[in-house]
Amino acid sequence: MFDEGSCSESEPFALQVHGDSMEPEFKDGCIIIIEPGGVIENGCYVVAENSEGLIFRQLFIENDRLILRPLNPGYDEEVIESMSKITGRVTQQAGRRRKDRRHYV
Repeated sequence: MFDEGSCSESEPFALQVHGDSMEPEFKDGCIIIIEPGGVIENGCYVVAENSEGLIFRQLFIENDRLILRPLNPGYDEEVIESMSKITGRVTQQAGRRRKDRRHYV
């Protein structure tokens, strides 16, 4: 996922959200900050790898199943086979103004 010469795999990085699968909390075009070494736990927002590339969802751990669930009910949830598919935890939603920034811990 990282090109040689880019930031280290352990450094936080930013991605732009595309689409409405995580609305209303995360609007299309917003910027999220991902912490690759962040603690992954039930209910946190994550970026994970799937067959199409990277996917941004909320993680739920139910009976040893790892479920990636969109906030928008118009989209399907997805089950991943292991935590190794998770690229990192979303820790912040960037905003132009301080009042628009959100932190997720």
